[in-house]
Amino acid sequence: MNTNTQTAIFAGGCFWCTEAVFQNIKGVISATSGYIGGSMEDANYSKVSSGKTDHAEAIQIEFDPQIISYKELLYVFFYTHNPTTLNQQGADTGTQYRSGIFYFDDEQKKTIDKVVEELTQEHIFDTEIVTEINPATEFFSAESYHQNYFRENQDKPYCQIVIFPKIEKLKAKFLHILKDDRVL
Repeated sequence: MNTNTQTAIFAGGCFWCTEAVFQNIKGVISATSGYIGGSMEDANYSKVSSGKTDHAEAIQIEFDPQIISYKELLYVFFYTHNPTTLNQQGADTGTQYRSGIFYFDDEQKKTIDKVVEELTQEHIFDTEIVTEINPATEFFSAESYHQNYFRENQDKPYCQIVIFPKIEKLKAKFLHILKDDRVL
């Protein structure tokens, strides 16, 4: 990893959706789908999708803080998924689909707390934010067929029905920080 970059880990339900959103943000160098926060010493899709490992589907983002701030990434995260539903995003239910942020240091934790406080005070959401906030633990990269899923499978029904609306929401709110206004 480049020493001029930083890392963020977000769990926003299905990692295909979250990865598709963050791959389009200026300053994001990579967005890797994977698993974090579980009780087992390793993780793979079969184990995590059973709901028995306590891992969340998440993405690990490498970003350039000279181009995009951690705070801006947090706003994208909160606005492009539902942080008010416990263990659920749309039709996807279970602890593996929970909303979560996994921080690496005190500065990230302070920024998270500040953003959650701002969103709460501004009544951005109709109900309370239930996003879990925890120190980062070991991140396990998902299998290769999960990486770049949206980019490689845009014609699939899940992408059309679930991911495309998130991309439209991203374009509507964050056009100024997109790599390209022709989001893929």
